[in-house]
Amino acid sequence: MNRKSLNYLKDWIISPDRKPLVIRGARQVGKTWLVRHFAKMSGKQLIEINFEKQPSQASLFDSNDPQQILLNLSTLHHETIDPENCFLFLDEIQTAPDIFSKLRWFAEDLPQLPVIAAGSLLEFLLSDHAFSMPVGRISYMHLEPLSFEEFLLAREKKTLHDYLTEYNITNVMPLAIHEQITSLFKEYLLVGGLPAVVMSWITERSFNKVSKIQHDLIATYRDDFAKYKGRIAIERLDEVMSAVPKMLGQKFIFSKVNSSVQSSTMKHIVNLLEKARICHRVFASAANGVPLAAEIKEKYFKEIFLDTGLCSMMLGLSLNEINAANEITLINHGGIAEQVVGQLLRTINPPYVEPALYYWLREEKGSNAEIDYVIQHGSNVIPIEVKAGSTGTLKSLHFYMGLKKSPIAIRINSDVPSKTNVEIKDHRGVKIQYVLISIPFYLTGQIHRLLEET
Repeated sequence: MNRKSLNYLKDWIISPDRKPLVIRGARQVGKTWLVRHFAKMSGKQLIEINFEKQPSQASLFDSNDPQQILLNLSTLHHETIDPENCFLFLDEIQTAPDIFSKLRWFAEDLPQLPVIAAGSLLEFLLSDHAFSMPVGRISYMHLEPLSFEEFLLAREKKTLHDYLTEYNITNVMPLAIHEQITSLFKEYLLVGGLPAVVMSWITERSFNKVSKIQHDLIATYRDDFAKYKGRIAIERLDEVMSAVPKMLGQKFIFSKVNSSVQSSTMKHIVNLLEKARICHRVFASAANGVPLAAEIKEKYFKEIFLDTGLCSMMLGLSLNEINAANEITLINHGGIAEQVVGQLLRTINPPYVEPALYYWLREEKGSNAEIDYVIQHGSNVIPIEVKAGSTGTLKSLHFYMGLKKSPIAIRINSDVPSKTNVEIKDHRGVKIQYVLISIPFYLTGQIHRLLEET
């Protein structure tokens, strides 16, 4: 597979101020494969330790001296380790928190040795400040499921991939190309972006086998629950995980999951699932400017799941059902549409930026309005509506654009791309003018580039 993160690793390895790199991401998004593949590409020897499978090897790092640690590793592997010609890969490092704090010594005393650490439940470690954090001495890289562009490359559709990454909104999209890419995008809705599932689909072309792997992955996440803090009953965790796909696109209300369980318990469980990156919070923001995180409304949030393929499986969707819907926004009452857009929006920034999702909400008597997503583009806030239909049906978007005086907005639907100058009047007769860029779902990953070209 060709992951965008490989380019980031290529830049990291030759950087003059390279620091140990920590890869953050959910289980099964491909962290271990990425490091192994990159080591093979670079021609360097890979020294890999998995602290979950080999807990005793944590003793090799008892010293604070990287040279001594390197000697210990050389002794164990019965070979001399040249720090300039190898990688040290510390996998599942969350099970050895003391070693995480020692990454600083590699940055300071052995900078010529490339060190990469990763862990599926790493967020639990990073939120625990009982150990000394190597602040300023490590770099982070965030890894998500495959984007649609990466899915196209995995499906050996490089010509279509290149077409998307070079497409200009002023060009007319031929209907034949649009339909072909839309068909592949509907595949992506069911298969998703988890590498093991994608590889199965590529090699077997069987949705039954895809579904089996997806069920197995969900079982793996359930097995992980035993490792989470809090000793929450498994059935409670399972309950919340199953509720997220059913509440896509809606304000997440704890009582809708189980009204007999205290909201404080539900809140704790949601936090656990977010730390495991099994689901992601979509924060409500006032969206008056950047950063969007400065104006979030703590009481209001939505949730999306880790992966659209897992979501589709948990909702029982089939390819026939998805193909029968002219508009992806009509599937599951629009929930799966918001899921896949949110998932792809988490991939549009560089890997060193921690992904975060926001939407805009106004709850006032007689003037409720909601925008599905808002993103930061440079110093501007861009509203994104995930909708079918013409400009006349975008009441919330018109309201937002009149209120914020924004010059440009994005609509995502299943139509061919277009650019429209919108001119309407609000209920007071005040003119609202803005540019509406309408793009199909498969161009979500190109949003920043398309905005730059507008």
